[in-house]
Amino acid sequence: MQDITFRTLLYRYFFFAWLFKDVSKGNVFERAAALRYNREHAHWLLTYMHRWLWCGLVFYGLGGLVEWVLQAPGLSIIFYIPSALSVPVNAVIGAAWVGLKVIPTL
Repeated sequence: MQDITFRTLLYRYFFFAWLFKDVSKGNVFERAAALRYNREHAHWLLTYMHRWLWCGLVFYGLGGLVEWVLQAPGLSIIFYIPSALSVPVNAVIGAAWVGLKVIPTL
């Protein structure tokens, strides 16, 4: 079994691009097969949404805790920024899930 570096594991834990195939390459049959493959694996997008949601909530809570306990609003920005960035990431994941699962095949 091949050992995967921690950096690769961390990337795969938070980002889903490695899981899907490129639909823009190949002939019409290869593209259709890649789209079927992506539709079959779209259920993993909900897992990534949950991960980003919880990370956003934890960072928001840490930011509030630092701001409340330490009275350091400047330091709390370190936690509020990743929390705010989790919102557009979840929007992108949600749009991808809707595109693969909800919209019917043409």
